[in-house]
Amino acid sequence: VQLVESGGGSVQAGGSLRLSCAASRDKYNRNSLAWFRQAPGKEREGVARIGRFNSRTLYADSVKGRFTISQGKAKNALHLQMNSLEVEDTGMYFCAAGNPSLYHGSWKVPAEYDDWGQGTQVTVS
Repeated sequence: VQLVESGGGSVQAGGSLRLSCAASRDKYNRNSLAWFRQAPGKEREGVARIGRFNSRTLYADSVKGRFTISQGKAKNALHLQMNSLEVEDTGMYFCAAGNPSLYHGSWKVPAEYDDWGQGTQVTVS
């Protein structure tokens, strides 16, 4: 699965951004799509995940109530609506596809995903 992110940019704290990820339709047998982020000097962390077939969503505690993950109607597009952005949300955001376990927070583990986009930068000041 090829993944291409877009929509990053710079925004003031309290503002909003909407990220998008376009997924190729071939080899589309992954049950989960997710957004990860990585700040300089820090490990990549799971932000949100959505089930491709049941649209079940999971969020990191740090973004609950502020971020919303969704799929496009054709289910080959992924979005992340980010509201009330904080300086701590700054980082490179990646979309990922895979078949992670949904137990014990495994959905947040990068190694559980097979396909990655190149990332899009989000800077909150």
